[in-house]
Amino acid sequence: MSTARQGVHEARQELGGRLRTIRAAAEIDGRTLAQRLGWPPSKVSKIQLGRQAPTADDIRAWTAACDCPGAAGELLVLLRDLDDRYAEWRRQLREGHTVVQRSWAETEAAADTIRVFEPCWVPGLLQTADYAAARFREHARLNGSPPDTEAAVAARLARQEVLYAPGRKRWHILLTEAALRYGLAPAPVIRAQIERLVSATALPALRLGVVPFGARLPVSPAHGFWIFDDQQVIVEVISAELRLGLPEEVTQYRKVFDLLAPSALYDAGARQLLLAAAQAWI
Repeated sequence: MSTARQGVHEARQELGGRLRTIRAAAEIDGRTLAQRLGWPPSKVSKIQLGRQAPTADDIRAWTAACDCPGAAGELLVLLRDLDDRYAEWRRQLREGHTVVQRSWAETEAAADTIRVFEPCWVPGLLQTADYAAARFREHARLNGSPPDTEAAVAARLARQEVLYAPGRKRWHILLTEAALRYGLAPAPVIRAQIERLVSATALPALRLGVVPFGARLPVSPAHGFWIFDDQQVIVEVISAELRLGLPEEVTQYRKVFDLLAPSALYDAGARQLLLAAAQAWI
């Protein structure tokens, strides 16, 4: 099971466990509850075990039958979060990458503080057109999505305008030195991309850090993630995009980010590392 699907499964189990607790507190067994709701007993069992996700109406009916209608509100929030958690790339990319880029632009525009960690590639908000094109071509090959590279690149570059807009938005982006060393595009493209990062270190709304090889890390940089206003986390895995909104999940990712951030080089130190990496691609 992929990481994303595992997260969805665990969230469904949590929701089912809370519904089971409400039933037990009401001293009603599963068969009796099923009779009250007009459901087959198997439905109650599947929901409690996380094998079937309840609908919003199911939650309202369950809590009402257990004489605990006030519990429905929090459970409906969990259900909404469950519905939003997992989005397969093949489904998202049916109309190409451009639509996905516009969706990301809306998410970024709605947030004031965004923290990003990327261990493998340069984040989209700092990509050059050629580097972005290489990423979109890679994803199109992998997912069999429409090759709308030119339009997708334009949409990604339009997203970058948020970095220059006046206002209170603040960005803290961390990437690893490995992201500068992987041969994910032709050498001239990577060199130009790194030079773009050098100039980005001077952006007033951006704090750009690079975690160097050899840095002593307090936590493993397992995968990339984006944190929006400490309210939502987006994780991109090979097969899907995972959106996490439970407070304990967001807190965990923020903890990882805060542990990694001091290991990075910033300002002059980051520029020195970036320039050295660029020289390796000449």
